[in-house]
Amino acid sequence: MAASASVNPVDLLREQIEGASPDVLQAMVKTFAQALMSAEADAVCGAGYGQRSDERVNSRNGYRHREWDTRAGTIDLAIPKLRHGSYFPEWLLTHRRRAEQALVSVVATSYLLGVSTRRVEKLVEQLGIRQLSKSQVSEMAAHLDAQVEAFRNRPLDSGHYTFVWMDALTMKVREAGRTVNVHALIAVGVNADGQREVLGLDVASDEDGAGWLAFLRSLTARGLSGVRLVISDAHAGLVHAIGAALPGASWQRCRTHYLRNLLTKVPKSAQPWIATLVRTIFDQPDADAVRAQFDRVVTTIEAKFPAAAEHLDAARDDLLAFTGFPREIWRQIWSNNPQERLNKEIRRRTDVVGIFPNRPAIIRLVGAVLAEQTDEWTEGRRYMGLELLAKARLITVDTSQHDTDQPDAAPIAA
Repeated sequence: MAASASVNPVDLLREQIEGASPDVLQAMVKTFAQALMSAEADAVCGAGYGQRSDERVNSRNGYRHREWDTRAGTIDLAIPKLRHGSYFPEWLLTHRRRAEQALVSVVATSYLLGVSTRRVEKLVEQLGIRQLSKSQVSEMAAHLDAQVEAFRNRPLDSGHYTFVWMDALTMKVREAGRTVNVHALIAVGVNADGQREVLGLDVASDEDGAGWLAFLRSLTARGLSGVRLVISDAHAGLVHAIGAALPGASWQRCRTHYLRNLLTKVPKSAQPWIATLVRTIFDQPDADAVRAQFDRVVTTIEAKFPAAAEHLDAARDDLLAFTGFPREIWRQIWSNNPQERLNKEIRRRTDVVGIFPNRPAIIRLVGAVLAEQTDEWTEGRRYMGLELLAKARLITVDTSQHDTDQPDAAPIAA
């Protein structure tokens, strides 16, 4: 019920009290909130409800309902709508972010499909969903799917994307009556303005070369160009996919993920020593010093652990690709750490769901999170300076590594 000029909040409140309504407190809270919203809407319009005035700049256009959870219970508020523009009581309610809408939709879909657990049912209550209907879920999903699809299929026309980070997250989904693992493929790039931007998202059954190649080709079809370096861990098939879809790009193997692989080649007691030695490679002031230190570290490790030294020496080109670019951006391009921080934000939302009811639910939730993150990056400061980007684009990279076999390209758990 809306508080209009024809209804006196004081008289209405008196009626509720005299009628000894069992929900009198809830009615009082609702009446007070409606009166405040009505007054604020009148102020926005420049005149009271139904009043003629030369100062009027807008007019009412009905109401939209929104549930408001209070200590007195859930109250159905009627928020005034305006004929031009919109009105929303920020002081009383908060807009649901896209990712939160997606989370509600995914949990609701799981609930309706009968795959939820007691834990999910409690979560539904905490999210404020008292009753679930297929029509409500469908309407919510359609709205989010349209936003996510527009984000995923937008043209990549922000100029050259000099650096691109790629990673895959394993998700559980129900298909054909059983739970299977699928992989969410994600790409993030630095655009011509020096801002980070999520370039694409897709779900693949296997993290093999075919999946990565199809993903990369979909990005190039949307306009991805000018890539000089792709940073990732050693996902199976990704290196060859880079050579096929991005012939002008080199590959930087994430130093953090590689070090974890290398440490499995030595006894546990020697792992701290090996880790310290390898890190000294990346502490050097210039490219020549990095390569010289790499040789010294390989020689030192070879004396005690020849297998580990051979493993490290074979990864030389993959680990040192960053040295071909300006020293000032080495920390940003020699590992997949920036992507890992994004992965944590995704996991924070997807862990709530656990097992997704279908693949579109994964796209809906993860896509909404990535769209929000891109908005935040756009409003933040530049990730890389324009002069450094221009200098990096002038550098000629060696892509011959794409023509060689990658025997150690085993998938790494994200």
